[in-house]
Amino acid sequence: MKNALFGGVNAAVLTAMNSDLSPNLDRMAKHAKWLLANGCNGLGVLGTTGEANSFGLHERKQILEGLIARGVAAGTMMPGTGCASLTDTVELTLHAKAQGCRGVLVLPPFYYKGPSDDGLFAYFSEVVQRSGGAIPLYLYNFPQQSAVPFSIDLIGRLLKAYPGVIKGSKDSGGDYANMQAMVEHFAKDGFEVYSGSDEFLQRILAAGGAGCITAASNANSHWGGIVYAKRTGPEADAAQGMLSATRKAATSVPLIPGLREIIARSTGDAGWRTIRPPHMALSSTQAEAIWTAWQAAGALPLPGMAQAKAAE
Repeated sequence: MKNALFGGVNAAVLTAMNSDLSPNLDRMAKHAKWLLANGCNGLGVLGTTGEANSFGLHERKQILEGLIARGVAAGTMMPGTGCASLTDTVELTLHAKAQGCRGVLVLPPFYYKGPSDDGLFAYFSEVVQRSGGAIPLYLYNFPQQSAVPFSIDLIGRLLKAYPGVIKGSKDSGGDYANMQAMVEHFAKDGFEVYSGSDEFLQRILAAGGAGCITAASNANSHWGGIVYAKRTGPEADAAQGMLSATRKAATSVPLIPGLREIIARSTGDAGWRTIRPPHMALSSTQAEAIWTAWQAAGALPLPGMAQAKAAE
């Protein structure tokens, strides 16, 4: 897809924390800049991997403002703003716009299960109207977590009602057929489809999708950048193989603490292991297992990490 606002590889960025579980913005900004220098076109901050729903509204605003203050361009970031509360979603969406972000990723209201498409349409209509249509919204389809999927019919209704505002979707459902259906139905209208899994990047690009927003891009973005740039051919195929292998390695243990372990060991910064409950840091056995799995995939040392450490 041409001219996608966030076209390419977007990392679902880990949120760095201090020992008291407050955000560590210096550490996080450093990581964000490394990602942008090593294959990422953009940054999905405060999503699932960033543990957004473990942070309050003031903390989420603090994180976004703090990254911008530390030199991470607002235009590179697609912050997650979806909350169970309608008014919280609107408040965070307007805040992201005020900071200069070009789009936001919005979960459906996820506490009440089994809402109708009419109910979801009404919810998103309120979000658009209360935010004045000021910023493009990307629908976050992750039914394994939210238990509230976006149907093709609902997306079509929202696009018809709010063209140019309902801008795309991150699909983390793991069902490639669903992603492909979104592309086939809506890409002609400028709807940007992003895979939430690294294993589908090459396929979704070939189908007309916009790219990916993934957790493993915190560590494998170098190869994602190759796939996005080359698309086809031996180099792209080999890079896609690495994306698939590292995705499998990343999911061999709990995903978020596992990626924190990879970054902690790669940077030499043990603070990356700090995580908010209910998530827990890996056991020593798990930590060795994921490091061994990334080594076996041929992904270590992480490309660009030695240069970043030498520049410190």
